[in-house]
Amino acid sequence: MADSLHLISLSFTQGFIVGQISVVLLIAAFIKFFIFGEAPSPEVTASIRATERRSRTLAHRQSLLTLRTPNTKHSQPTLQKKKSSVLRNPPTLTIGSILNKTYYNVDSHQPESLDWFNVLVAQTIAQFRSDAQHDDAILNSLTKALNGDSRPDFLDEIKVTELTLGEDFPIFSNCRIIPVDEDGMSLENRNGGGIPGQAGIAGARAKILEGSRLQARMDVDLSDMITIALETKILLNYPRRLTAVLPVAFAVSVVRFSGTLSISFIPSNPSQSTPTMMTFSFLDDYRLDFSIRSLVGSRSRLQDVPKIAQLIESRLHRWFDERAVEPRFQEIALPSLWPRMKNARGGGEDGLDALSSSGSSMGKGKGREVLNTLRDEARQEVQAETSASGANLRSESNQDHMRYRRARTRDDDIRSDSFSMPGSLPGMDLNLRS
Repeated sequence: MADSLHLISLSFTQGFIVGQISVVLLIAAFIKFFIFGEAPSPEVTASIRATERRSRTLAHRQSLLTLRTPNTKHSQPTLQKKKSSVLRNPPTLTIGSILNKTYYNVDSHQPESLDWFNVLVAQTIAQFRSDAQHDDAILNSLTKALNGDSRPDFLDEIKVTELTLGEDFPIFSNCRIIPVDEDGMSLENRNGGGIPGQAGIAGARAKILEGSRLQARMDVDLSDMITIALETKILLNYPRRLTAVLPVAFAVSVVRFSGTLSISFIPSNPSQSTPTMMTFSFLDDYRLDFSIRSLVGSRSRLQDVPKIAQLIESRLHRWFDERAVEPRFQEIALPSLWPRMKNARGGGEDGLDALSSSGSSMGKGKGREVLNTLRDEARQEVQAETSASGANLRSESNQDHMRYRRARTRDDDIRSDSFSMPGSLPGMDLNLRS
């Protein structure tokens, strides 16, 4: 009996010791590989991500090519509406005719530098940064978006502690136009690379005519420091609420971005009431580098944990890939380009009417004051010009009158008094001699 009790106590002690050792080993492994583990180099990480994106793009293209058959498009019967005979139908434009009319050869045309476009984009970004300095709209929008319904329960309120919009501007270059099909695939992707021989060139020309739209591709390069710093707390609500609280703060900076931007237009469809759409996306060969700083803890703090940086960077890359990297793209509806009176600004009474219509946003009193000031200044300028021109005319008439005036004699006075009539000119003899 004593031997059995001794064996039971010995087995319990051994199990307790083994359990404690396993917990210590797990904690040591967690600290070594998660907290103090070295992150791979940015080049290795970028190459791995590029390989994954490229494989995903190739798989998508292969699935599109597999689904395509010669008879995939079937014309659906549609109701033919009576068209007006006044508005003449233009001839059907194809990709080849557009390229010929614009004198653009996709094979020999040199890429453009887009220096003028860089200046316009820089002015737009500079104005955006200036507006952000005087208004907290961007800060309030970010705070509202971060603390939305998608925030998990184990995170406390997220606060934005730093926001830097950068100082440099993106540089666009090497712009070229290529024909693509309805799925956004270029001819090289459909043919699997280069096309040798004259037959291949003729086939390429034929496929250019089959393309549904044109696509502009340009290289983008940005080297800047765009930073956002956040602060929150990780809450442990088990076994009861707020069992433990762990403060976390981190800052994410976009250091470098380089890639290829593709822009194309999708024509409107009157039958489906869809407007003209502009689509843009980035090719899968882009490079996006981050600089991530982290701080975990309240008293004993851990700084710049590599695994936290890897998790944040992976999440940001996934967010960007799911929204703006092929085969995904963004669509923007374009407004009508026909000139309208409500969009007219500047010059004459129409400009004043447009200003009065837009002056309601600044207040009725202020708008009336501005309109009255403008009308008074315009009236004064017109009166000054009129008075100046009238004075010149009067001076010229006086000089002419003094130049041609002669001495009046008594006979002239008698003659004018005898035969004067309203509206007669002085010195004019109205005696009719028989």
